Amino acid sequence: MRIDILTLFPESLGDVLSDSILGRAQDRGIIRIEAHQIRDYTASKQCQVDDYPYGGGRGAIMQADPLYRCWEAVCDEAGGPVHTVYMSPCGKTFRQADAIRLSKMENLVLVCGHYEGIDQRFIDECVDEEISLGDFVLTGGEIAAMAVTDAVCRMVPGVLADPECFQEESHFNGLLEYPQYSRPAVWHGREVPEILLSGNHQKVAQWRRLQALRRTRDRRPDMFQKLDLSSKQDKKLLALLEGEENGESGKTENLGTGK
Repeated sequence: MRIDILTLFPESLGDVLSDSILGRAQDRGIIRIEAHQIRDYTASKQCQVDDYPYGGGRGAIMQADPLYRCWEAVCDEAGGPVHTVYMSPCGKTFRQADAIRLSKMENLVLVCGHYEGIDQRFIDECVDEEISLGDFVLTGGEIAAMAVTDAVCRMVPGVLADPECFQEESHFNGLLEYPQYSRPAVWHGREVPEILLSGNHQKVAQWRRLQALRRTRDRRPDMFQKLDLSSKQDKKLLALLEGEENGESGKTENLGTGK
């Protein structure tokens, strides 16, 4: 998979996207991440990439032509169809499902806006979708592009050692991840739940599922409402959760609380 990032600050992306897991994946040729300086494609002798907005208003707007020239060069280099995403606070909120979907693209182009935004004509002509990290505004699109790149690349086969590395993570299956513990067994007087030390893999799996359900219900009721909990196992776990709400804590004692 190839990801090209169009930005005014390519140097800000280097360390984050070339170290650790993503760096090793690039070394193995599984993914390729390139940052492109938009200023290199301006026809202006002053390397100008922005101008005042028509209709008045504060700030400046990134011009369509430098963006287009940069995008066109990237498309030619990619040598195949590209999917272009503009990182914008006006876009739809990025979800794990989007990371999985975009990881199937052969060539992905991420456009980082700056100033007060970019010329709408470039968006209309070249952008396939707009994506936002949430209901807030950043100074530029670089942080959002790095976040999307990281989330997408993790889903590319071979980047992580095994699918199990992400299949139980928060949001992958509609749940928040269960609590995790490591050595020592007692830290600052806080003990690891006994069931995790039992060696009973079936009960550990049940405990983790219960904790994921509880955490999702308590922290993200919007996600919890969308879950399909019709299986026999989930119905039993839901009964345990309902027992907790009714003060019947003994019902969940053998599976721990994990709160």
